[in-house]
Amino acid sequence: MDLEAIHSAPPEMLAQARAIIARYPQKRSATLPLLHLVQEHHGFISDADIAWVAAETETNPIEVLGVVTFYPMFRTCPVGKRHVRVCRTLSCALRGACHTMETLEKTFGIQHGETTPDGDITLEYVECLAACASGPVIQVNHALHEKVTPDRAKEFAETIRLSLQEGGYGKSPCLPNSPEWNG
Repeated sequence: MDLEAIHSAPPEMLAQARAIIARYPQKRSATLPLLHLVQEHHGFISDADIAWVAAETETNPIEVLGVVTFYPMFRTCPVGKRHVRVCRTLSCALRGACHTMETLEKTFGIQHGETTPDGDITLEYVECLAACASGPVIQVNHALHEKVTPDRAKEFAETIRLSLQEGGYGKSPCLPNSPEWNG
């Protein structure tokens, strides 16, 4: 099946998809990388995207949906300009992640799992962000923020609001010593 016929996307994305598929001896093995590519491009994975990935990997849409719903990093609906993910695993929870989330919910006027009416902020819990020694940990887009304790949460929320004025915020990979890193 022709990539362009089933899915409208920029030529560079289609070229990336072809390159990804070509790396695998079995097309179905390209499912995860193609889902990452689609989400990177669209911001989330729609039913049409699931059908496209299934066609390209020669699998059934239900198999691709199973992958999408199994892994928490895949989204099936749009998220805000700032995707705020609060780690709730044990070490972060013991350091106050639940109280941090409560403060963020009050400050943003939404509950976890929701997006602000203006589409600016989506707030959700996630499992382990792999910085257990410095929790509570919050990831905003690609930027990792450590030690966001409940007493710092309101100030942190204001920092997130201010970041909306920065066009490139959170678009770079989160690497130690980069501007996105707050470790």
